[in-house]
Amino acid sequence: MSKVITLRLSEEEYEKIAAAARIEHRPISNFITTEVLEDIEESYYVDPVEMAQIKSDKKLLKKLESGHRDAKKMRGRFIG
Repeated sequence: MSKVITLRLSEEEYEKIAAAARIEHRPISNFITTEVLEDIEESYYVDPVEMAQIKSDKKLLKKLESGHRDAKKMRGRFIG
């Protein structure tokens, strides 16, 4: 089910977003949704090629497994 949100924009922000949406012949809501989801995909997820490289690096995988075990046991220092 769709959700409705309120988004507060300055006049300048609104005009920039509206202009970009018009160029692409899309409603503003669709433009914002698409852009935000694309940004999340690019920023928070590993691309398939990178994941394949990570999975093929046995030395790195051993270090990740060791770090995961240590974290579960609350060993070591955690740096935020």
